[in-house]
Order: sequence, then structure tokens, then C-alpha cells
Amino acid sequence: MKKLLIVSLGIIVVILLALPWVLILVGRNKLHDHDIPQREQLIPDSPGQKVLAIFPHPDDEVTVAGTLMKLKKQGHMISLACLTRGEKGKSSGIQDEVELARLRTSEMEKSADLIGVDQLIISDLPDSGIEDLGMDSLKKVVLELITALEPDILISYDSKVGLYGHPDHRLTGKAVEKVFLHHKGKEGFQPRSLYQVTLRKKQVDVAMKLSSGFQRNYPENPEMGLPEPDFSIPTRPYFSQILQVMQAHETQQKVLEDLMPFHDKVPAWIYSRVFDREYFREVK
Repeated sequence: MKKLLIVSLGIIVVILLALPWVLILVGRNKLHDHDIPQREQLIPDSPGQKVLAIFPHPDDEVTVAGTLMKLKKQGHMISLACLTRGEKGKSSGIQDEVELARLRTSEMEKSADLIGVDQLIISDLPDSGIEDLGMDSLKKVVLELITALEPDILISYDSKVGLYGHPDHRLTGKAVEKVFLHHKGKEGFQPRSLYQVTLRKKQVDVAMKLSSGFQRNYPENPEMGLPEPDFSIPTRPYFSQILQVMQAHETQQKVLEDLMPFHDKVPAWIYSRVFDREYFREVK
């Protein structure tokens, strides 16, 4: 009887020890495919490059925070441009747009410090009103940023969807892409590469079940969906810092829950092994 009890306890211990790894394997299978190559570095064999990430809102940088941290550690100079102050992001219940813009500016500054950004630029374009500017005006804003900062590498949203369909996201990605493709190789235009953050189809399928933002905005037609990634960047060593970046955006916690659902309920050592990479498409 005693021997049977010991064996039973041993089996229970093995099951308990194995369960988290089963969850990790299931989670990875739900979100990732092995056919997408993984790069250790976004910028291989090119030390000391200048990187400029351009996004419309405070908190958009969370989508590439791990990659930016890795680039910083590898010795590259990181600039981050935020085109608006996010005054329309009222998920926290704050209705005063002046106060919300002030809070989100402060949150963006804290996030940039956590990432290790060398230069943060926050512009005053209208949140959820970028479409009203017109593409020519938006391209001018983007070109002025690039001309002033002279980056070697650009990072932004894709030009088809803007990750989950927000017009500001899509138009920002489209403007950056248009400027890059029009000016690439011309005298005085420094950037040689543009990388757009994107997702695997598996990730989109999961997001459509869990994320209200995706459910409201993502295109129903699969052909209009996100571009397929060319590669991913492993970011697991930076996961605890990525969570800090997310937490810095205190007014946007409901929105960020869509980006990483249940991140505050699953142990970080498990979660970080499922959400362990960021996907990119290179514009050529």
C-alpha cells in the first residue's frame, strides 16, 4: 500500500511538472509556425546604426519593444517618433482630452526610458484624425522626421491594415512606406531598410476570438489582411521589461489587454515562452 502511494504521488508530481510545458507547447502551436525564419538580429553585421520607429500613438511602440531593446543592447541608436498624443484613447474613462494627452505624453516618456530610447519625438497631429490631414501632408511630416534624424533603418506599421485596422495605424504605415519607396537610393535620403511589424495568420485567428479591437476593425476579406511576415525576432529575454513598458501606459491597460490577453493572470515564465517573438515584413 505504501509503495502504491509513493508511485501515485510520483505520477502526480510528474504531471504537475509537465503541465506548464504542455501549455507552452500548445500556446506556441496556436500562435506560431515553424516555416517563418527567425533572425537573432534585425540589423545583422552592421554595428552602430541609427534606427527610427514611427508610430501614431503612445503605446504603439509596445508591439516592437523587445526588438528595440535588443537593438539598443547591440549598440544601435534608437529614435522613436509618436505622431499624436493619444487624446482620443478614452478606454480608461478619462474624457478630458487635454488631461488625457498630458497623461499619455508622460506615459510615452516613461516607456521610452524603459526601452532605452535615445531620442523621443512626440508630435501634435490629431489622434484619430490623421485621415483628415491627407496623405500628402502626412508624407511631408514623415519625410521631415527622416530628414532631420537621418536614420539608417525605419520601423513602422504595415500599409494594408495597420496591425488591427485602426485608420491612424494604417495611414502612418502607408505614409512611411510611400516615402521610403519614393526616396530610397536618392541623394540625401539615408534609410536603406524599412521593416513593418506584422502577425502570423494564427495570431490573427486567436486575436479575432479574444480582442475587441480586432473584432471591430480587422478586414473580413482575408486578401485584405496583414502581410505575411518575412521573419521573426526572438524577444523572450526582454519579456519582463516589455511588461514594464505595457504597465507604463496606465491609461491604456484595457487596450493592451487585447495585445497580450491574460498576461497578468499567467506566470511570466510560461507566458514569455509563448509570446516570445516579434514578426516583421521587410519592404523591398
